Amino acid sequence: MTADIYHLIRPARQETSVIFASPHSGREYPATFLAQSQLDARAIRSSEDAFVDDLFGAAPLLGAPLLAARAPRAFIDFNRAPDELDPALIEGIARAPHNPRVSSGLGVIPRVVSGARAIYRGKLPLAEAEARIVRYWHPYHRALRDLIETTHARFGEAVLIDCHSMPHEAIEGHLRHGQIKPDVVLGDRFGAACGPEVMDRVEAAFTAAGLRVARNTPFAGAFVSQSYGRPSARRHVVQIEIDRALYLDESRIEPLPRFAAFHRLMAGITAEIVAIGRPATPLPLAAE
Repeated sequence: MTADIYHLIRPARQETSVIFASPHSGREYPATFLAQSQLDARAIRSSEDAFVDDLFGAAPLLGAPLLAARAPRAFIDFNRAPDELDPALIEGIARAPHNPRVSSGLGVIPRVVSGARAIYRGKLPLAEAEARIVRYWHPYHRALRDLIETTHARFGEAVLIDCHSMPHEAIEGHLRHGQIKPDVVLGDRFGAACGPEVMDRVEAAFTAAGLRVARNTPFAGAFVSQSYGRPSARRHVVQIEIDRALYLDESRIEPLPRFAAFHRLMAGITAEIVAIGRPATPLPLAAE
């Protein structure tokens, strides 16, 4: 059963090599996890990429699959390696070489949510962490790998759009004097995860819609980009970070009144991105 892990929405017919995935928008919080946490129901959601799956929800209607996490990021992080275990949280884990994500409490089993607020009162048994990875992390990545491989086999390429949101204040410390804050940060690990032509077209989709775009600073891409981006093999990954203030009341984790308008804007952007991978000549019908 994967109903509490992810939701894979396939188009009636896949017409593009572009795939969308939203690994941090899950909001199915297990009751046992909430009982373990010392945070209230709102605080536990603060690291969630709330409603990002909805923002890209037009993708299946446009011929592209959408893989949306249901398990929440505070419970398990699908954009981390399965061995990024935090010795400050997990019992029996020896300290490994420095990993800034793990050190900050954002390993595969997160120790903190936004604002460095601790999720748990104490440590977790290693067996519980391992069971969570087996039960949740591996099925999500099997689904993602299968999407990439079947798409690549059919179209000769795969373009994964890894969809995220960022707190409004996330990039304040990274701006140069006088620099305007971007609405969107695109990450391709400085060219290692995506070819330049694909990256340029993704950026153009956002700028044509009137949004300000930056690249790779401060978000260049994490595990998903590093693991699946192989532009030399025509496997491209672009991580997208959207400023939550464009559509979300961050303190209440509720859509703003302008959410519907921004949702329509994102549907147009999604259509432009889908077109990147649409063959000039339609492919013959194939079993989905």
